[in-house]
Amino acid sequence: MENIVDSKTQQDAQENYQTTQISTATKEQLLLITYDIGIRSCQAAEGALEEKDYEVSNRELVRAQNVIRELMVTLNVERGGEVAESLMRLYDFMHRYLVQANIDKDTAKVTIVTNMLKELRQTWEEALLKLLEEYRAENPETLDPADMRSRVISSEESKAATARVVQPSVRAKEARTDQKGVNFAG
Repeated sequence: MENIVDSKTQQDAQENYQTTQISTATKEQLLLITYDIGIRSCQAAEGALEEKDYEVSNRELVRAQNVIRELMVTLNVERGGEVAESLMRLYDFMHRYLVQANIDKDTAKVTIVTNMLKELRQTWEEALLKLLEEYRAENPETLDPADMRSRVISSEESKAATARVVQPSVRAKEARTDQKGVNFAG
């Protein structure tokens, strides 16, 4: 009985930590967290499909589809121009591929989307870090150099924050961003 109580207390503490981390994250961090949720959902779906656990694979694929849909909704195509339009086409492709993977129970399709999400997440993280460094060079008094990397969440921090997520739609709603506007000063 004591193990159950300890486990429940630990689970509650993890959930409180994650909620705090998400509620205090910058929009840039939330974007990366959103990608991580999609990646983890795809990976969980892959494992479930391999084990023929179709209930879990369906749940995780729907979660990944919701993440991609949220990325689509938050994308400002008018402001982002051709880059945003290309990104929208990629999101649309990934969403359709996940729907088809769920219908066909096709792990290979999920793997393709997982890899695409990983590449996009890495690209966003690199771009955000580069923008942050440029901002710092132009405004040396604004940010403490030790604070620079913490303004863009690292992969390890993101993994810890999303290891046990609540519903992705909750975070994704908080992560509404045009994926072009970056606010490093605030």
